[in-house]
Parts: sequence; structure tokens; C-alpha cells
Amino acid sequence: MSGLNGYTHVVHSFEPVYDEQSRVLILGSLPSVKSREQGFYYGHPQNRFWKVISAAIGCDTPQTVEEKRLMLLRHRIAVWDVIAECDIIGSSDASIKNARPTELSRIFAAADIKAVFANGSTAGRLYKKHQQPKTGREAAVLPSTSPANAAWGLERLTDYWREQLCEYLD
Repeated sequence: MSGLNGYTHVVHSFEPVYDEQSRVLILGSLPSVKSREQGFYYGHPQNRFWKVISAAIGCDTPQTVEEKRLMLLRHRIAVWDVIAECDIIGSSDASIKNARPTELSRIFAAADIKAVFANGSTAGRLYKKHQQPKTGREAAVLPSTSPANAAWGLERLTDYWREQLCEYLD
């Protein structure tokens, strides 16, 4: 539970989504409290990830964890996070400290990943610090699907994500 100053030590508790057909890797920072409760990515009902990604690739928005997993795999999209464990206050990416990165090499070894995308600036910053020196790959930073990113409406966000992803998913 919460420790000193409201920080909780969190260990990522669920597996990445990928297979040998994956061509795009989308990385978040660390699952939110709601995502950790559900045991799957982007579990907060206000997070726009599932609406954005499904609209960007021309699918109905998946509802169940299994539908979400199948949609990603069908469209050759891998999803994981940059951080395997850290100290954090609630779901606040800005509070992350003592971060230990995930082991992305297993995805790169299994799949011919053509592009890496970070969902938001925090994921991008953490990737650049903790992952890029190991992977040797740059990550394009996409505007966050978090509801905290109010500057990007759903339509604008979807259009931008579609534009960035489309060349890798055709």
C-alpha cells in the first residue's frame, strides 16, 4: 500500500501483448490504478486509447480484454509499458521515481517491429532514458490518450494517431 509521502511501490503485473506478426510497438509508461485492477492496458474508462486505436485502424471499439487483445494482434500491434516497476503516487506519471525498465528485447526478438511509439510525453521521456540506450531504436512520441491531455480532442487525437500508424500497418 502507500508508503512514505503517498508513494506506492508498483510492479507491473501483466504480460505484454504481441506475437511474431507484430510490426508496431506502442508503449505506455506504467499501468494506471484502474488498469492494474483490471489486469490489462488502458483500463480507466476515461482513457481514450481503445477508442483512438480502433478508430485509427477502422474497427469497432473492443469492450472485453479478449476483444482488445485480439484486435491488437489482428492488426499487428504490440502493446507494453516502458516501466516494469517503480514508486508512484496513484496513477500520476509525473510522480514516478526509482523506475526499473521492462525487458523489451523479448518483443524485438520475437517480432519484426518496424516502429516504436510512446503514448504520451512521459512514456517518451522514460523510453529515451531507460530503453533507447539498450534498444538503439528511437520512439516517436504520440499525444497521450489520457483524459489529462485535454488539449487534444478525440477526433484530432484519432486523426493524428491514424496518420502516424497507417504506414506501418498496411
